[in-house]
Amino acid sequence: MAQVLEFRLPDLGEGLTEAEVVRWLVEVGDVVAIDQPVVEVETAKAMVEVPCPYAGVVTARFGEEGAELPVGAPLLTVAVGEQDAGDAGDAGDAGDAGDATEGSGNVLVGYGTGAPPARRRRVRPAPMASGSRGASGAVEAAAPVAAAAPAANGSARTAGVPAVAHATAVAERAAEGPVPVISPLVRRLARENGVDLRQLSGSGPEGLILRADVEDVLRADSARGRGAGAPAAPATAPTAGPAQASGSRVPLKGVRGAVADKLSRSRREIPDATCWVDADATELMRARAAMNAAGGQKISLLALLARICTAALARHPELNSRVDMEAREIVRLDAVHLGFAAQTERGLVVPVVRDAHTRDAESLTAEFARLTEAARAGTLTPAELTGGTFTLNNYGVFGVDGSTPIINHPEAAMLGVGRIVPKPWVHEGELAVRQVVQLSLTFDHRVCDGGTAGGFLRYVADCVEQPAVLLRTL
Repeated sequence: MAQVLEFRLPDLGEGLTEAEVVRWLVEVGDVVAIDQPVVEVETAKAMVEVPCPYAGVVTARFGEEGAELPVGAPLLTVAVGEQDAGDAGDAGDAGDAGDATEGSGNVLVGYGTGAPPARRRRVRPAPMASGSRGASGAVEAAAPVAAAAPAANGSARTAGVPAVAHATAVAERAAEGPVPVISPLVRRLARENGVDLRQLSGSGPEGLILRADVEDVLRADSARGRGAGAPAAPATAPTAGPAQASGSRVPLKGVRGAVADKLSRSRREIPDATCWVDADATELMRARAAMNAAGGQKISLLALLARICTAALARHPELNSRVDMEAREIVRLDAVHLGFAAQTERGLVVPVVRDAHTRDAESLTAEFARLTEAARAGTLTPAELTGGTFTLNNYGVFGVDGSTPIINHPEAAMLGVGRIVPKPWVHEGELAVRQVVQLSLTFDHRVCDGGTAGGFLRYVADCVEQPAVLLRTL
């Protein structure tokens, strides 16, 4: 008899808590193999094809295209093993698709399917009236079996799983298992208003309790209180005082939501400070022009600035670190994985150049170009968007001179570069028009003091003004 296994949306990378279903790659009834992509989702960072860790027949899908699902929510169910005649789809070749007990390897960052679940709960069917199918006809399912809840998605079809099995699973979970709540906001709303979540039947996929479910209970309690003679709570805020301005609401989700969460956490946890300096970039621009005139691959200005950054970090390793407050330790990192801010149609993303300290200007130029193109196409992988140790932010492309960058948590520093523009400058004792740039360094004051930060920034400025200084560390 077939087992029905549930595949949930995996953790797709650092800091990602939800994803939007863009396109289903399989239909209910299709036979899938281990690690076959089954759905394309868009996270706050990239478009990702999600592979299924099981081989068998798809019996249900959860989430319409365009729906947003939290990590851990059911994606689909797969019937593995021998198929009953009444199961969905033609399962004659299901056994050839693979064995669910095989490992599927590391197919996504933070997501491996090296082994099946070590323990599966068996759903015990509720007693049936005489004449109904006996207990021998019950279907064993992974806990809990979402295939028995077609209401979660109109395309879901059961593979011989009786509806009573789902009800029994929900009852068992309510009595023994964890409360089916993912959102901490829902838990807080219930706790502050004295709502017992174990007494609720969630309206989300597989009985997931949503905020609307808690609000329904609160409205019902309020209505009962008014019927007993209690004063009715005002439906809106008191009208006294200035009226609220009208306007539209934009959901804080996707890239914008991820940026908001990360920057808020940075401001909340990191005691940052900023220092800045103006530098004469005339010689750096001349050096770049000479490199490009010599033939070969064109060298980007960002690549030269990145090369200067990695040399500065070698002299001041305190800024290539992160703080572990639980252990009360500063973790100094050996490799420099250099993030750089890239503006796209979907918002700001920070791709990461791995081992930037080992690359020359040509290699850095090529990698910046590749990652920028992938960022604009929305095809960056989670691995290319995580793991940075230091960030370079060239906001001069927006035509501004300066900024106070917010550190990309959990890093310890970020270098900001303004536009390079002609300005009056004292050069060799005389007033001249030079190419001037403002450099800003925001740093975590826990990892170093102002002397270290100033030394780093001064070295960067010296290399910008006299590129020959960089030759000392090459």
